[in-house]
Amino acid sequence: MNKKEILKKRFNKLEKHYIALKEYKNLIDNLLKEDNIYDQFTFNTLKPEKRAILDAYLKRFASIQDFLGAKIFSLLLDIAGINNTKMSEVLSNIEKENIIDSLENWIELREVRNELEHDYPEELQEALNDLKYCIDSFEQLESYYLNSLSFFKKYL
Repeated sequence: MNKKEILKKRFNKLEKHYIALKEYKNLIDNLLKEDNIYDQFTFNTLKPEKRAILDAYLKRFASIQDFLGAKIFSLLLDIAGINNTKMSEVLSNIEKENIIDSLENWIELREVRNELEHDYPEELQEALNDLKYCIDSFEQLESYYLNSLSFFKKYL
């Protein structure tokens, strides 16, 4: 199987994560119309099924970011003839190709997401702030996915 076919398969898998993330984002937007889910008391009194939506969103958010970083970016650059040996080079070139808006934003998204995975829920307000950051960053992550897809289509 050549690199383009591998990427095509990976994008098909990534699309499923993206569609689910978008659905969870819509559910969260509806939740936010009813409640301030970022308030500690409100969060603590959410029904389990509403909390499950937040957990599912974060899981998909993390999956998309991991998948882009680990499975998509370096192969994209490979098919474009841009050689990279280290992840720092990959990310630098991904930024140069305008697939991500900035390396700083990519790293910040990653750090906030990692904090949530490791600290939650010991410092609840901090975790809720990080949750809000990830939810507010939906369009940013979406653009990374869509930019990657557009870049790939140039080489099909």
